[in-house]
Amino acid sequence: MLDQDEIKRYDRHILLPEIGIAGQEKLKRSKVLVIGAGGLGCPVLQYLTAAGIGTIGVVDFDKVDESNLQRQILYSVDDIGRSKVECAISKLSRQNPFVEFISHYIQLTNQNAIDIIKKYDIIIDGTDNFPTRYLINDACVLLDKPLVYGSINRFEGQVSVFNYSIDKEERGPTYRCLFPEPPSADTAPNCSEAGVLGVLPGMIGTFQANEAIKIITGIGDVLSGRLFMINALTMQFYTISFERDITVSDSVSLEQFKKNDYELFCNGRVSNMNNEITAKELYQLLADNREAIQLIDVREINEQPFIETLKELHIPLNKIIEKADWVSTDKKVIVFCKSGVRSKSAIQILQKEKDLNNLYNLKGGVVEWLKNYK
Repeated sequence: MLDQDEIKRYDRHILLPEIGIAGQEKLKRSKVLVIGAGGLGCPVLQYLTAAGIGTIGVVDFDKVDESNLQRQILYSVDDIGRSKVECAISKLSRQNPFVEFISHYIQLTNQNAIDIIKKYDIIIDGTDNFPTRYLINDACVLLDKPLVYGSINRFEGQVSVFNYSIDKEERGPTYRCLFPEPPSADTAPNCSEAGVLGVLPGMIGTFQANEAIKIITGIGDVLSGRLFMINALTMQFYTISFERDITVSDSVSLEQFKKNDYELFCNGRVSNMNNEITAKELYQLLADNREAIQLIDVREINEQPFIETLKELHIPLNKIIEKADWVSTDKKVIVFCKSGVRSKSAIQILQKEKDLNNLYNLKGGVVEWLKNYK
């Protein structure tokens, strides 16, 4: 039941015949889990809090970084270095004191996902990497939970709802029905690698919150079996339909789920690459014997920051096969990019094409290097 203060607060919802008192009470009784308190999670959390969701769980193990502030508008400069979950819940609690928040300051894995997700009615995926997306999907399928999906890349975003149906007798398509196999890291880099328009996660996250409210209140047409796509540069949007594929939708058992290596599934389909070098180790190698090392920067030609001490050979990732003959076969080759994702892909490509075994990935890329060196 809503008390008088709640009725006053949610007056604009209650005035809508499609929601009314009954719909607002459904929102109050609902439990929603938001996985990821970053670009997508911020608008999702803010709008669901304002809407009066009764219980909101927040999963994230990251801390606020200055680079987040361009799009994660729930945070400020005063929050840099603090837990995102802690900051988010602190601010959201002041936004709406009628909502109960549950903190999950933890990395979601196949060992803890079932225990966390089973406590909630609806799951919202605000993550930015494929291993976690497949993990969340599989857990939702095993637990029969609807999953509200969103993703962003540069100027484009996507929204859909997986594993959902009104009568619960026949579930809707899942994430695996739409994406049976993950793309390679070089074709779908995350925001730290490819960049993202600051307002885009606000748009996509708001659409995700909208889907959650529709599911809870039973209004409108839920984006089940449909993928909504928008380009923020052209403001063109498309919706494509897809169906449940029983060969992949229910392909993971609980036993298999707990054994799955989602990182390997998404990132290990080319040859394994286990040679990594830290910024400290590279610094020492450069000081000891610079002539025995070849440095390869696989970032884009004008990508910043420019680092004089790491200047040598520049081969953007999309040119790595074309210019593979430039790579030394007798030196220790250190490949780097911004954060270590594209350089890992470059090494995998070179290992496959040229059978080289003298390649090392700079762990954490130039981001890690700049923490200690210039």
